[in-house]
Amino acid sequence: MTWRKWLLWIAAGLFGVFLAIQLIPYGHDHENPPVVAEPTWDSAATRALAVRACFDCHSNETKWPWYTNVAPVSWLSVRDVEEGRNSLNFSDWSGAGRHADEAAEVVLEGEMPPVYYTWMHSSARLTDAELQQLAAGLDASLNPGG
Repeated sequence: MTWRKWLLWIAAGLFGVFLAIQLIPYGHDHENPPVVAEPTWDSAATRALAVRACFDCHSNETKWPWYTNVAPVSWLSVRDVEEGRNSLNFSDWSGAGRHADEAAEVVLEGEMPPVYYTWMHSSARLTDAELQQLAAGLDASLNPGG
């Protein structure tokens, strides 16, 4: 067989695998539970920055673009949102999130929002000044006496 036929067979096989993984049910269920309570934000600006950079993974107000319905991206998206909501959920605020005390620190260290998230969500790309403002606002909002 010529190399072109091999490439055609490989491409057909990869396409078949792509179609088959669409049948796996994980990643297709995009639920946004109701908003229970939010933190007491120190300012509207802090909340606006958090909405831009954090809410898709750390709230019950996730926006689910079309590509979050296509595996394997759907798997990664659902996993990230589940992990984000479990560690810090701005929509189910009962006084503190598990990682509320670390929120400002991870923003300042560049861990959040993740670089791969900002590739597809340009509004989450914050300037250095916005990152500083978000970190200060998160610290004031989520850790008010501490």
